[in-house]
Amino acid sequence: MASYIRRRKFLATLGGAAAWPLAARAQQTGRVRRVGVLMTLAADDPEAQARIGTFLQGMQEFGWTIGRNLRIDYRWGADLNSVARYAAELVALAPDVILANANPSVVALQRATPSVPIVFVAVTDPVAAMFVENLARPGGNATGFSTGEYGTSAKWLELLKDIVPSVTQVGVLHDAHNPSSIPQFAAIQSIAPSLGVELKTLSLRDVGEIERIVATFARGSNLGLIVTRIGTAISHRDLIIALATRYRLPAVYPLRFFVAGGGLASYGPDIVDQYRRAAEYIRRILNGESPTNLPVQAPMKYETVINVKAAKGAWPRNPAVAARARRRGH
Repeated sequence: MASYIRRRKFLATLGGAAAWPLAARAQQTGRVRRVGVLMTLAADDPEAQARIGTFLQGMQEFGWTIGRNLRIDYRWGADLNSVARYAAELVALAPDVILANANPSVVALQRATPSVPIVFVAVTDPVAAMFVENLARPGGNATGFSTGEYGTSAKWLELLKDIVPSVTQVGVLHDAHNPSSIPQFAAIQSIAPSLGVELKTLSLRDVGEIERIVATFARGSNLGLIVTRIGTAISHRDLIIALATRYRLPAVYPLRFFVAGGGLASYGPDIVDQYRRAAEYIRRILNGESPTNLPVQAPMKYETVINVKAAKGAWPRNPAVAARARRRGH
């Protein structure tokens, strides 16, 4: 871990030194470079603030400062119906490069422009989504950082069974009309029979129906819950976590911040770290490199996080669950 941190510091220092001449010229000539940011989260979402804060810190380390040689235009598309409009607005501003969060934003941006460079973060399986031709040579105007392949979604069910072996019915909160959600569900479905689990689709398409849908599902027995990694689930995570707690449904989530918000367990990549790494790609594009020559990077680490406190609170009469959580938890 220490060597990793030293390496990161070295790369940041080296990258900052390489970027300095361009930053200095930009300041001297009065030229300000323009970066667009398209998020699929609300501006006041703590997770969005953490991601953008890390990105801005990375840009500053490379010599780019807002108001001196850098301007950033934000669009916050927590309502996915607005993403296409926001993408068009950003492209109309003629940015030098656009930072895009998650699959829906990349879809909208690539429809809006074939030429403005796009650096994406938190995108699942960009080859299957046809954002890039291949990982090593993206081949178009987009590159960035992937959360991995859709097949990793099967790990959520494996983790749930590991924590609560008695689970035989699992509700999967996903959107059957979301291009990212469909293959995640398929990956979970592919291993369900071997684990003795029957899956139940719990639709996230109509947010107003989540409470009723979960309440109906909770009437069964030997239940568990899986939440897929889509924008709707992330935006409404507080409600989903509260419902899982209320109905004592052991639940596995796609990212760490669900657990930080009170959820039981998660398995997924470190997205905030990807925003720090995205700053380097933005710098390189501002320096004149093409996205075609910048390979798509996979997560540097996946993390399993267990909330021991949530396990004790949700199943006070089931010490076996809490014991397994203590063995794997944080």
